[in-house]
Amino acid sequence: MAISKLILVAMVFFSLLVLHLVEADNQLVVNTDATESFYTPKLDCGAACEARCRLASRQKICKRACGTCCGRCNCVPPGTSGNQELCPCYFAMTTHGGKRKCP
Repeated sequence: MAISKLILVAMVFFSLLVLHLVEADNQLVVNTDATESFYTPKLDCGAACEARCRLASRQKICKRACGTCCGRCNCVPPGTSGNQELCPCYFAMTTHGGKRKCP
């Protein structure tokens, strides 16, 4: 009877040890990923493109192009034109004809 209790206690202890090691390994993986990449909150592309295209003569086309660029880059330069250096991905995107895609 004493040996079976001892075996039961040893099995519970061993199970807790394995559970602890697995949890520690999972935390290590999460922390490693967190240091290599950082979380960037998703930009509200609709509002950002509305502000960017408010003075455009062809607002529907401007908003559509801006929305595509914003979705890919998660960035829209401030203001109604210019400021491309603040969002290099947005500025570098081009059409098939080689023209800048993003307004």
